[in-house]
Amino acid sequence: MDIVTVQIETPYEKNLLNGNPLLYKDAIASTNSLEEGQIIDVVTKRNKFIGRGYYAIQNKGIGWILSREQNIPIDASFFKRKLKKAIDRRVSYFKDTNTTAFRIFNGEGDGIGGFTVDSYNKYLLIQWYSIGIYKYKSWIVESLQQLLDVDGIYEKKRFDQKGTYLEDDDFVSGKRGEFPITVLENGVKYAVNLNEGAMTGIFLDQRDVRRKIREKYAHGKNVLNTFSYTGAFSVAAAVGGSKSTTSVDLANRSKQKTADNFLLNEIDLTSQNIIVEDVFHYFKYAVKKQFSFDMVILDPPSFARSKKHTFRAAKDYTNLLKEAIAITNNDGIIVASTNCATIDMKKFKSFIDAAFSHQKDRYQILEQFGLPNDFANIKDVKESNYLKVVFIKKRK
Repeated sequence: MDIVTVQIETPYEKNLLNGNPLLYKDAIASTNSLEEGQIIDVVTKRNKFIGRGYYAIQNKGIGWILSREQNIPIDASFFKRKLKKAIDRRVSYFKDTNTTAFRIFNGEGDGIGGFTVDSYNKYLLIQWYSIGIYKYKSWIVESLQQLLDVDGIYEKKRFDQKGTYLEDDDFVSGKRGEFPITVLENGVKYAVNLNEGAMTGIFLDQRDVRRKIREKYAHGKNVLNTFSYTGAFSVAAAVGGSKSTTSVDLANRSKQKTADNFLLNEIDLTSQNIIVEDVFHYFKYAVKKQFSFDMVILDPPSFARSKKHTFRAAKDYTNLLKEAIAITNNDGIIVASTNCATIDMKKFKSFIDAAFSHQKDRYQILEQFGLPNDFANIKDVKESNYLKVVFIKKRK
């Protein structure tokens, strides 16, 4: 494939020259001659070289700068070098026998935007975010096979509209897994399935938060975990000695998957309530029944829809917090989390302040978290530094 030179529109030049590798929509005046995966040399209006990259339409933009060096070949060895460097940076994770699930390549944070690679106990999962990067699949898969001793490789193709997952058999190479497989996270066991739809059973970016809940906050507490999915936060709380957990999620599958995770860790189910219910309906039910909790965990998707509710984090998180505050005991903890890339920490804290002000309650921020170290990211690319988690104490 020939390399095509493209000029960047003037308003986007400074951002790219300052090190941001993401080519935003409208940064290139004309893309008619470009095809997905096309290698491009990006230059200013005055033909000053910015970098070599590739063109690809995805939810973050229309491509990525891969190198600031002129004339560097973007070939199989380029991908292998980037992957090796990322793997070398995570040597401590590979050596940690108490954690067997972590990210080994995080897109632009590791030098190539558009895909990620996670390790799940000798199995790899590649997530592709554009057709353009998918064209380099063979180089990436072969490099991973050469660099790592793994049993098998799976993939998630997320290059439908807005990064939506494309349903498929996700097996790529090696030996097929007998799912669910068990992974360890700081010594806690979780069940994972790499070939059952869009999600695997655990969100690896919340590892540090689960550890903090387990080690510092859960002991002796009655814990409510909303949008609980497979109950990972609930399991962490129970392992940490919680008095009880209540896990609420709208998906029917959540009930058995949550129970399975408890049983994997030999946790008695009698103190664990697993409820299939619309979270917003459950909040009203809890108020009516005068239920209250010592800890409430809020980790909603950026967008969710049920029969009666549509939730958009940027618009509705303040109201979600109000609901949580109403059933949190004085001196109780609210763990508020969002993965919405368009909300920065300052904005997120304004939601917290607005919710407590409305409820006429006092609060104290105890600590906050972003992405863990294996999720390498570039702070200037707000889309890559997406996770915000705040531990809030409801004051008397």
